[in-house]
Amino acid sequence: MAVLPAAAAAAYQAVSQMGASAAAPTAASAAPAAASGAGSFSNFLSDAVKSSIDTIKHGETMATKQITGQANVVDVVNAVNAAELTLDTVVAVRDKVVAAYQSIMNMPI
Repeated sequence: MAVLPAAAAAAYQAVSQMGASAAAPTAASAAPAAASGAGSFSNFLSDAVKSSIDTIKHGETMATKQITGQANVVDVVNAVNAAELTLDTVVAVRDKVVAAYQSIMNMPI
């Protein structure tokens, strides 16, 4: 159960990043994506989770390098801020997923 909220959070982050940088797909390029269905969404979630984990690990690595004097302070601050933003996003999406699950479970049958 803990994997689903984390995956949703990572997906949310990836979608928000894609929306800022990617152009809207044309109808011709959207058709193959729709045809593949759940497999591509599963891959998307998996990639988003891996991206979130990599961002957090990079922040930790940069902080460790700063302690040993091997990294620039600006790079460390940027990496730690990115990791913090990623973690905050993951937690926020997890909270929304849990709230939605609880709302569904409280619905009368």
